[in-house]
Amino acid sequence: MTETFMADLRARAENGDEEAVDELAELAAERGDMAELRRLADRGSATATDQLIELAGERGDMDELRRLADRGNATATDQLIELASESGDANELRRLADKGNATAADQLMQLELDDE
Repeated sequence: MTETFMADLRARAENGDEEAVDELAELAAERGDMAELRRLADRGSATATDQLIELAGERGDMDELRRLADRGNATATDQLIELASESGDANELRRLADKGNATAADQLMQLELDDE
């Protein structure tokens, strides 16, 4: 991708071209560009948000998943619970359970039972 192409794509995205936003998100995901995905997601792109969650999950980036989950993203919350369960992170599961997440509470209980 040339800089000119990327600049044009970003300009189209800034002007509300959803296809350009989706293409930017796809390209950012291919490059593993969390910052670009975060910027697009924070501007409301569902495609970028989905790509960001997928990339964060693959990288085990619990901070990014936590940031998205705390903003109310259910998919990020589910991914965060999965990672916390796999890593045995009782504190994260407890934090989510304390916020009323029943799945996190169930996983926390299972984790505690497994530790007995």
